[in-house]
Amino acid sequence: RREKKENLSNHYGMRHVLDVTMRYLSACTVPLRLFTPSGSNLAFSNTSFRVTHSILTRPSQLISNSMSQPAADLNVVATTKDGLQQPENVDVVVQYVVLRRDLIDSWPLGSVVTQGCHASVSAVWSNKDDPDTIDYCSPDKIDSMHKVTLEVKGETQIKNLSEKLTSGGIIHKLWIEQPENIPTCLATKPYPKSIVSSYFKKLKLCK
Repeated sequence: RREKKENLSNHYGMRHVLDVTMRYLSACTVPLRLFTPSGSNLAFSNTSFRVTHSILTRPSQLISNSMSQPAADLNVVATTKDGLQQPENVDVVVQYVVLRRDLIDSWPLGSVVTQGCHASVSAVWSNKDDPDTIDYCSPDKIDSMHKVTLEVKGETQIKNLSEKLTSGGIIHKLWIEQPENIPTCLATKPYPKSIVSSYFKKLKLCK
């Protein structure tokens, strides 16, 4: 009985110490410096972590779960030295593809898709040394490309759009299908969306 009483005393004593410690941590941000092996060229920066309210109000749960749960499950918010919790919005690099609605309605679907593929690949390859194209096709983005596929009514509209893009300095490929010698679609080279989106704001999504 005495041993059980001592164990209970130790348990509540440790919990009291933990509660006090957690209250102290709630008033400050804990700095964390990531060290790399001596002589390495890896870059690192100062990062800080703030302990959130859920940890402070459930210290005993933190103790019981810390050995069984992965670190990602803990409710800890990472902040930069500037206090930002999320990265700033990035202007996404996107490629616009425009198809003709009249061909969608009269040609086999596969043929229309093929026209769009021709224009897209041609626009990318013709500008393979362009910085935005290099970024668009970089290894870390090649599996998460952004494309917007739109439609116009017919041949006159696709030609007019091509002229509008040319006058605005927007590089693109107007695909002319041979031997029919008809313009079937167009595709821009990859651009930051903020630069090129205004040229397409009146067009409908291809559905």
